[in-house]
Order: sequence, then C-alpha cells, then structure tokens
Amino acid sequence: MYYPDELVEEIRTKNDIVDVISGYVRLQRKGSSHFGLCPFHNEKSPSFSVSQGKQMFYCFGCGAGGNVFTFIMQYENYSFQEAVKFLADRAGVRLPEADYGGEAKKRDTKRARLLEVNKEAAKYFYYQLRTKSGQAGYQYLRDRQLSDETIRKFGLGFANMTSNDLVKYLRGKGYEDGLLQEAGLAGFDEKHGMHDKFWNRVMFPIQDSNHRVIGFGGRVMGDGKPKYLNSPETMIFDKSRNLYGLNLAKSARQNNIILCEGYMDVIAMHQAGFTQAAASLGTAFTEGQASLIGRYAREVILAYDSDGAGVRAALRAIGILRGAGLTGRVLSMEPFKDPDEFIKNRGREAFAERIAQAENSFFFELRMLQREYDLKDPESKTRFYREIAKRLCGFSEEVERENYIQAVAERYGIGFQNLRKLVLSYASQTGFASPVQRPKSGMGRKDQPAENRRKSQRLLLTWLVEEPSLYPRIKKYISPEDFTEELYRKIAVKLFEGLDQGEMNPAAIISLFTDEEEQRQAAGVFNTRLEELSGKQEREKAFHDILLAVKRNSYEYFSGQLGADMAAVNQVIAGKKALEELSKTHISLD
Repeated sequence: MYYPDELVEEIRTKNDIVDVISGYVRLQRKGSSHFGLCPFHNEKSPSFSVSQGKQMFYCFGCGAGGNVFTFIMQYENYSFQEAVKFLADRAGVRLPEADYGGEAKKRDTKRARLLEVNKEAAKYFYYQLRTKSGQAGYQYLRDRQLSDETIRKFGLGFANMTSNDLVKYLRGKGYEDGLLQEAGLAGFDEKHGMHDKFWNRVMFPIQDSNHRVIGFGGRVMGDGKPKYLNSPETMIFDKSRNLYGLNLAKSARQNNIILCEGYMDVIAMHQAGFTQAAASLGTAFTEGQASLIGRYAREVILAYDSDGAGVRAALRAIGILRGAGLTGRVLSMEPFKDPDEFIKNRGREAFAERIAQAENSFFFELRMLQREYDLKDPESKTRFYREIAKRLCGFSEEVERENYIQAVAERYGIGFQNLRKLVLSYASQTGFASPVQRPKSGMGRKDQPAENRRKSQRLLLTWLVEEPSLYPRIKKYISPEDFTEELYRKIAVKLFEGLDQGEMNPAAIISLFTDEEEQRQAAGVFNTRLEELSGKQEREKAFHDILLAVKRNSYEYFSGQLGADMAAVNQVIAGKKALEELSKTHISLD
C-alpha cells in the first residue's frame, strides 16, 4: 500500500532512531553519535554508528546504513510497507485504510486470509498433540528426545487419524472450503468430498522470517507413504525463498548459519544450543535462500547428511553460496548420518568441536574430486592437478587466488610456482580468467567511465551535506537534472529543496526510497568520509574538479539525447553556458 510522504515523515519523526535501535543493539554514546556492534555482520570492535542529529545509522565495516525504516526492514526482514506499519503501531500513529485498486486490495486480503487460516490450523495441531488422540505423536517426539520446551518453542503438533477433523474445525471458525484448498490444508474428490491434507502425522509449522505460519510439514506415524509431506506452494509459501527455522536462527546473532536438510536436524541443534540452525524445505538449496541467509550472516556451515546424496547436495550448495558472496564450510558427520544422530550419540561438546573443525568448502570440493583420480598414476595425477588449476581460476580476486594457490600447493605437494604457472596457463588458453594486469610504474588502472560519473556525483552530494554553506555559491551552476544517476538525482532534488529553505534532513531523504539497497546507497552519501586534504588551495581545487566533472558529464549526457526533444536542447544550451562560466570561476571554501 502507498502511504503519503507526510504520513511516512510523521511516523519517522515519532520514532527516534536511537530509542528504536537501542531495543536491538547495545549502544554507547561517543561524541555526537552512539556506537555499538553491528547487528548485520560479525565484528569485535564497534563500527556501527547511530546519529541522533541525522536520525541515521551507518556501519563503517559493512556499509549497512539508512534511517529507522531501513533498520527495521533489514533487522526484521520487513518490506518498506511492513516497516511503516510496525513503526506506526509503535508510535501510536493510525494508518489510513487501503485506498488502492480492487485487484490489489483483493490480493492483499487473500494473503491476510491465508496467513490467518494457517495460524488457526497451527493452533489446532498444537492442541491435538496434547489430547488423547495425539498421544502417538507426542510419544514419537519424546522418543526423539525432544523436551516439552522444545516442542512448545517450535509449535509442534499432530494431525488426527480421521481425515476431516481440521476441515470441520476451520469451517466452524468461518473459513470457506475454497480458502482451505488454496492454503493446501484440504483437498476434494468425489469419493471423500472435502478432506484434510494431513492426517496421522506429527506436524511442523513452517514460519517465514517474520514468525508468520506460511505452511506445514508432516511426518507420518508408522510406515505410511510419503514419510514426509509438505504444503504445496501458495501465494504465501515459496519453498525456494524460505528456510525452516530461520525465524529463530536470525536472532542467534552468531557469525554463521548452520544449514542442514531436515526439520528434526534443526530442532535437535536448537535444543542443544546451536540456535543458528536452519534447513531447506524439501527442495535443493536455491539462490533465493542464499540471498535470504546473506541478510543475517556471511558464513554458512553445511551440515548435510554424510551419504552420497548429502555430499552431492553440499557440492551444489557451495557453488550457490560462492555466487552469493557467502563463505562456506562443510561439517563432517561421520560416522553418523546427520546432526540429530550425531548429537544424540556424541553430545553437544563434540558437535561444537566439529563446527570448529568444519572444512573449508574449496578443500572439501577438492577432496571429493580426488576420489575420481588415482594419484599413484602420473597421468591421472596430472589430470587432477589440471582440474585443480581450472577451479583456482574461479577466484577472480588476485589476493584470494594467490592464497589458495599457496595453500593447495602445500596440501598436495605441488611446487607453488609450478601450480601458479599452470593456473595462469590454463586461464590464458581457455579465457576462463585473465592473468592479472599489473599497472605500469607509477600508473594505476583507470576506473571505468560509468564509475567515474557515479563517483563525482556522489562526492558532490557528500560535500554539500558536509558543508551546506557551499550550496549558495554553486546553485547557479548545478541543478538536480545534472545528476544523471537516478538515485543521486532523487537525493539532489530533496537536498536542494531543503538547502533552499535553510535546512537539511538526511533521514527524510532516505524515506524517498523503499528498496533496501537504494536506502543503503543513499545512507552512504550522508556518511562518506571525504579525503583529507592538507591545504585550502588543494581542497578548493578538488571541489572545483568534482563540480566541473558533474557539469561536464551532464552536458555530454544531454548532448547525446539531442533530436526532437526540446527539453534536451534547452538543457544542452544552458549546460554549455554554465560549463564555460564554471571552468573560469573560482569558488572559495571560506
């Protein structure tokens, strides 16, 4: 739903950012700002800054930043609209009823009804587990050594033997049959009519990262098939973009997420104190799930089953994690099959040791690869080394690649220089990667033109934020239209409006953006530290160069759009005149 800018700003101003973030992060005042450990990445020294004056937060370690809406979006995994509602409720601000079109309203109403009926079903299953008819399910969970506290924490329940108990219950609560079918809680056929999808099963409610029940998994009692049955995908349940247990794991605030395969593995690890555990939902690990994990941790420990299928799943997951910019390590379960079995037999301390010893994912890949070669045979051994070289080409960063070459050379008894030559040779021949081009003496690699444009626009905005007194001296030369990057242009429009009125409100400007990444980039503009320049003359030259670069880029941009567009023609004429004047003008920073 769209909320008016005035309402969004009212909600923001009634939620002091220091008060809100103090509820999540321990902050200490240092000068004009408050500092604490960043909740979005693992760190030992506080680099997470919260400014009461700017009503913004920024981490100088990982770059996370924004206003109070951004923080709630990132920490709670909320959309912008959900963050607005959350903070409105906190501040006692009443939001208007939805004023959008019929289809959108109908869709949102359907989502809300699906969440409601799933929540009601979860309550019903939870209650049934504690009745006489649920004794079989309760005994199964106790036999799996789960405590009552753990059963309660995960909301575990039971679906009765009879096949329409849930349907009757939900009908009695006013939910229509069509909704029950759409939620995947019931089915219909000519022989049985409306009937429960789940029966005679221990039930595992599946929650999204905001603790809302979006689906179920059920484990059959006895030898029925299938052993595990999951809800179908619905409007609110996308298996590829959710993880079982992540709603609890995200609050563990560990430096990693332990990723496993099954519900019971997650529950057993949480009960043993490893509360950062989560699992895929009956499907292979996906890019969407990796992206979701990346909001809460940068390292993933794979605790997959030790059988062949588990190894293949781990190898596939490693590539996905690497593509998402996450670090992976692999936990050895041997001689046991999975985390649940390991913990039952060896206990918590032994499992903690295995976590500490988890294998680097690249070396795990090489160890699995080695099984395919006979290292006693020179030809086979050479092929193995070539395959290693091929994989080493996958590291695009020179420092990382060199470190791995050295580590692999030591582990497999290959000369460092020999392996390095093999890597570079393979890369050059196949085009898989290019040897690093070392800059000529005294000359660094030039940035791409597009990045140069972005950088000059970003620096000009940062400079005006840091020294707003400069704005009156340059306003005749620069307008928001000169910022050809859309995000920077939006910032410039709001910033210039404020400066014209003698005020500046960074937090309000960030509210212009509903996307987390755009909010982070906007926050970066307001928190960039300008390069320390020694003298006044040097600073004035730097500022003038940035100003000139922005104006020149604007002139070139609009020149390229000339044609029937009279607005572009006018912009070019005015731009050329301003550029000529600006190039001859001295701007004092006094």
